Amino acid sequence: MYVQEYLDRGTDRLGLHHYAAPDADTVALLWPAMGTPAGYYRPFAASLVAAGVEVVVADLRGTGSSTPRPSRASRYGMAELVDDVGAVRDWLAPSLAGRRLVMVGHSLGGQAALLHVAAAGAGSVAGIALIAVGLPYWRTYPGPGRYAVLGYTQAIAGLTSALRVWPGWTFGGVQARGVIEDWAYTARRGRYRPMGDFDAETALAGVTTPVLAVSVDNDRYTPATTVDHLCRKLVAAPVSRRHLDAAQATGRLDHFRWARSTSPLAGWVGDFARAIP
Repeated sequence: MYVQEYLDRGTDRLGLHHYAAPDADTVALLWPAMGTPAGYYRPFAASLVAAGVEVVVADLRGTGSSTPRPSRASRYGMAELVDDVGAVRDWLAPSLAGRRLVMVGHSLGGQAALLHVAAAGAGSVAGIALIAVGLPYWRTYPGPGRYAVLGYTQAIAGLTSALRVWPGWTFGGVQARGVIEDWAYTARRGRYRPMGDFDAETALAGVTTPVLAVSVDNDRYTPATTVDHLCRKLVAAPVSRRHLDAAQATGRLDHFRWARSTSPLAGWVGDFARAIP
C-alpha cells in the first residue's frame, strides 16, 4: 500500500505515491509514461518492494494527482519535466539516509529521468533503469511502418500547434503543446532539441552513471530498435541491455502491460541496483 504525498512548487503540485520499505538499501524513483498516472504502476511497485526496493512513483506534470492540468495556457515541455525530476530528487534526499537512489523510467518519464542525470552529472543518482524507453525516431522502426510513424507523430504535432494543446485523441492523454512538440521533434530528427543552454546530445555522451535498458516484447511504440538508438548516445556509460520476452511473463506484454504483468523485471532492477558500488 502506498501513501499519497505532494511536492508543492509555487502554483504547481507534483503528486507522489510512496511505497515504504524501511529496511531496503535502495530507493527507486519511478517516472511514468506520457499520460499514464502513478496508480497504473501499483503491481510493479509492489514487485519492487518484494524485491527489496523502496519505491516512489511520481505523477508527471499535469497527469494523475499532479497539477495544473494541461491547457492552452500551458507552455512547458521536456525542459520543465527534467526540472521536475531534479526537484523530486532533492525532496527525497534527506530521507535517503545513506541508501542508494536509482531512477526508474518508463517511456517519456524515462527520457526525462535520463536527461536529468545527464544535466546533473555523475553522482546525482546511483543508477538509472530505463524500461521501454527509446527515441521514437521514425527511421529506426522496421519496414514500411516507419513512414506511418513519421506521419502520425507529425500530424499530432500539427494538430497540437493549431489547437494550442493536445486533447489526447488516440494517444498520450491531454498534454501541453511543448511536450508534444519536443516529442515530435525526436520522432522527426532522432535527437533532442537544445533546451536553452543545455545541449542534451552532448550531455548524454558524457553520462557515466550505470544504466539498465530493457525493451519489451510486442511494444509497437518503443520497439527494441528505438531503445538501441537511445543507448548508442550513452557512449561513456556502462549499459546493461536486456529484453523482456513474453515467455518470461504471466499475462500479455506490450508498451504498457509489462507494468501489470508478473515477470522477472523487478528482480532485474533490484539486482542492477545492488550491483552498483
